[in-house]
Amino acid sequence: MKDVQVYTDGACSGNPGPGGWGAVLFYGTSRKEISGGEPMTTNNRMEIAAVIQALGLLKEPCKVSVYSDSAYVVNCFNQNWIRGWMRNGWKNSKNQPVENQDLWKSLWELMQKHQVTYIKVKGHSDNEWNNRCDELAREAIKRLS
Repeated sequence: MKDVQVYTDGACSGNPGPGGWGAVLFYGTSRKEISGGEPMTTNNRMEIAAVIQALGLLKEPCKVSVYSDSAYVVNCFNQNWIRGWMRNGWKNSKNQPVENQDLWKSLWELMQKHQVTYIKVKGHSDNEWNNRCDELAREAIKRLS
């Protein structure tokens, strides 16, 4: 399997409000930057969307390391929230419908093709690629107006 590193970030101007996402993918010496946005969304949706869009680019099964500053995204998998949600019929611990389940289901489906590991990085600090993803997400928001 190919080893791919993916950095992702989401941003929102207001929450909800116009939102953007950015991702930088690395394979060997190759780098690809992608971004997009939605006119009315939330920061959490953009964080998930960034990972979905990045994994969606992969043409074959890969070993993927996803670096994100979103505890929401990283904990969903590293603390197995998603397995609990699926086991409980997409209800959270308060027996309420899981928010953003459309995106979580899409992401889960994409993950079945790959070996994905999630790594938490500190946001808005000295991580060059997380900072670049933040720039891409904010640029995507500007393109919406």
